[in-house]
Amino acid sequence: MKLLDGKAVSQEILKKVKADIDHFIDQKHLGYNLSRPSMAIVLVGHNAASESYVRAKTKACEKAEINYKIIRFEDSISTFDLISEIKLLNKSHFDGFIVQLPLPEHIEPNSIINEISAYKDIDGFHPLNFGKMALGQKSMRPATAYGILKLLQHYDIPTNSQHVVVIGRSNIVGKPISIMLGNDFEVGRSTVTSCDIHTPKELLKEESQKADIVIVAVGKPGFLTADMIKEGAVVIDVGINRLDSGKLVGDCDFEEVSKKAGYLTPVPGGIGPMTIAGLILNTYEAWKMKNLIEE
Repeated sequence: MKLLDGKAVSQEILKKVKADIDHFIDQKHLGYNLSRPSMAIVLVGHNAASESYVRAKTKACEKAEINYKIIRFEDSISTFDLISEIKLLNKSHFDGFIVQLPLPEHIEPNSIINEISAYKDIDGFHPLNFGKMALGQKSMRPATAYGILKLLQHYDIPTNSQHVVVIGRSNIVGKPISIMLGNDFEVGRSTVTSCDIHTPKELLKEESQKADIVIVAVGKPGFLTADMIKEGAVVIDVGINRLDSGKLVGDCDFEEVSKKAGYLTPVPGGIGPMTIAGLILNTYEAWKMKNLIEE
């Protein structure tokens, strides 16, 4: 079994993004007079997990030498006031920005996501970007799904004509990765079966046992067991769950699945860093788009 080291791959991506940005900034003789890309991170309240995720994102910005600013609001902010701040960011100098989820219970996330300019939506959640992605058009791609593709691509894991089972149908992971792998994207078109925790257990097991690649994102520790995969399967574990002991684990039974899988992502150190790499890649794309840069 080979571990898919998302932490190492993400560092390579950040290094390349920095080099590509440096290249364009240095091309002044071609008419470019550019400042470095910039990102804003909107953080509402004091959620400990969100604070941790934001720190990881700022470290990635520093690695790629992307400018950033954290904009904080108390969790008492109203939906109206937060939307007003989003509208200001849409008109700001920032190339892209995110609103860190989850939001306080009194704020409906889609009401905020839908107000973000599609051109600055580096999380890839806006309906316009999601629709373009579904149609196979160039867009800001949902960062986690984008990171999964980049990880598969890095390790030369074929997806073209492969059978992929995606367990989980969230708008953040399950739906977009199912669509992206089913489309003719960078890593090739797959045959995708979409399941979730409501899929009858025997049917889910029957489908996952036939899969070349299993992607699990349901938020339940130990959900995917070794008897649910075939020998040598690629397993992408997107789950991040904290046990009562404080240990972070994924959605698969790592110890048992690792004895049977051909490739497996660890938790932590697998898809988490690749999600941030996807965010940085989207920021880079937004910067190029704003400055009319073509490669």
